[in-house]
Amino acid sequence: MLVFPMLAASLVLSTGADKTGPGGLFASLSVALLDSADSFDADSRGAKRRPRRRSKAHVLAASRVAQMSRSSGDVCPSDMVIVDRSFCIDPYEASLVEVTAGGSEQPWPYYEVPSTDAVVRAVSLPGVFPQGYISGLQARAACEHSGKRLCSPDEWRNACMGPRRTVFPYGDSHEVGRCNDNGRSAMHLLNPQLDDKPTHRWMWGAGGNMNDPRLNQVTGTLTRTGERDGCTNEYGVFDMVGNLHEWVDDPNGTFQGGYYLDTHLNGDGCNYRTTAHPMSHYDYSTGFRCCADATSL
Repeated sequence: MLVFPMLAASLVLSTGADKTGPGGLFASLSVALLDSADSFDADSRGAKRRPRRRSKAHVLAASRVAQMSRSSGDVCPSDMVIVDRSFCIDPYEASLVEVTAGGSEQPWPYYEVPSTDAVVRAVSLPGVFPQGYISGLQARAACEHSGKRLCSPDEWRNACMGPRRTVFPYGDSHEVGRCNDNGRSAMHLLNPQLDDKPTHRWMWGAGGNMNDPRLNQVTGTLTRTGERDGCTNEYGVFDMVGNLHEWVDDPNGTFQGGYYLDTHLNGDGCNYRTTAHPMSHYDYSTGFRCCADATSL
């Protein structure tokens, strides 16, 4: 059983200085396909939605959110949910759409680092792969381009814990796989030279290339938004623990919630916080969602 590869990204993210810099160490890497074609998900079209029937959990969550919004007297944008009767948050981890020069929009591939030349904005959709490989600075701009903002650390944690204030969105006891917290290590699959020797840990962030666009396309890693439909609470937010780390509005750099290989090393569940990187950092595990102020009726 390979234990270290499952923890490697979190070890790199939680210790040591940032190695990639704002441009990304391997941002210009050309994509090479794996020999095993079935290692990739067949749908790699960015934020394009897969037609699917909404689960019972999604329908119930939407109903609860609508009721809470009406009773609170506060209004959120139609694609957001209300939390603590004080602010709005996206129910799903963000994906991106690119705004073209002509004003049209097209999905941005979730496995590609957002280009500095592209104008992208955040959308919150069920049934799509969320955007990884994004820095806190890019995440903030993408929220702002949609008339929203990054969540504060406290807002994010409150939304994750739900009105019952539990450690995980669904309760205080960890249930393996209820959220996407038991994925496979694509880093090790694509970089067999990596090992668990302490003197080689730097390789996971540099020699291992944490911006390799293949990483989140490997089957058994990233899941679609809302796919783990038990990973929610009474607020109707999904995937706040696991799947992707989520940037919050901290100028010193913080992302919360863990990702598909670790929801424990830097705190359990909703208490998970990584503070080792500046807002300019990005890698395959970093994602985000947006918040907004609630408008009174």
